[in-house]
Amino acid sequence: MGNPASKAGVPRPTIAVYGGAGHTGRFVVRELSQRGFPAIAIGRDADRLAAADLPSGVRRAVAGLDDPGALDRTLRGASALINCAGPFLDTAEPLIEAALRAGVPYLDVTAEQASAQAAFDRYGAAAEAAGVAIVPAMGFYGGLGDLLVTAALGDWPRADEARIAIALDSWKPTEGTRATGRRNTARRLTISDGRLQPLADPAPHAVWPFAAPFGDQDVVELPFTETILIGRHLQVRELRAYLATAPLADLRDPKTPPPAPADTSGRSAQTFRVEVEVRQGGQIRRAAAQGRDIYAVTGPLVAEAAERVLRRDGPGGVFAPGALFDARDFLAALAPDLGA
Repeated sequence: MGNPASKAGVPRPTIAVYGGAGHTGRFVVRELSQRGFPAIAIGRDADRLAAADLPSGVRRAVAGLDDPGALDRTLRGASALINCAGPFLDTAEPLIEAALRAGVPYLDVTAEQASAQAAFDRYGAAAEAAGVAIVPAMGFYGGLGDLLVTAALGDWPRADEARIAIALDSWKPTEGTRATGRRNTARRLTISDGRLQPLADPAPHAVWPFAAPFGDQDVVELPFTETILIGRHLQVRELRAYLATAPLADLRDPKTPPPAPADTSGRSAQTFRVEVEVRQGGQIRRAAAQGRDIYAVTGPLVAEAAERVLRRDGPGGVFAPGALFDARDFLAALAPDLGA
């Protein structure tokens, strides 16, 4: 996991991670450090930051979301900002505005549809004017599905239907995931007849024939932020996004414990598989990804995106990952983490 630190002795730019002491944030900070990027772990709780197990050399800084001055000070010297602090309905807006003031790219890992939609609707013009790239939902839920659908679509200009199915062998949620679930109560959106529409209630169920080791799984239609991203740059008439029902039961059980590390990297033993089908007439194309720990894999996903954004020379704006990056090349770069 990760790339060489630097080329010809040229130091890499510093990347700030808000929520860097949190469960997902720590994976992101470690991934950045492995890639040779100096990191600033920013958070709201000084004690939690001090106690966090982070790589040596990582700078720690405290800044509340309601203190623009403190946010501006912590971003001095940073070349990009990654937001890992949910619920993103509360954190994304002040951090996007801080990134715009600093003139640095902003990325987050939200699975909350309303948060991703707001980034496009509220900040597109400001990001274009500032020449700053904003990339919401660059995590397991959201960005990965968007990249897989984009890669599967390939040279097709449009698809009659795209289907995404996610299997997890279990889901032990973090406290951040539980807090987001309590906060994120908006009705979910899907794409039907070429436009965003509310998901049917009750949500449709189906059986999906996953590859081994998962096999046939009961699934329920449960769209995340990939719907918002795909709707922004791909011509898809119908989108169906499914999640296996067994891990959803884990998530909804208040007695399910949080994830526990199963190796020295801190990853849990959880496994996942994401399968995508796109259809145009009678033709079907497929793409897939699999790996361990949906929280841990967000580290390489968003770090790879940040690295590519910092190398990029192009206009500002709010972008879906599949619109900004070469999807197949991006996924190939993460083959050790997302081998199909």
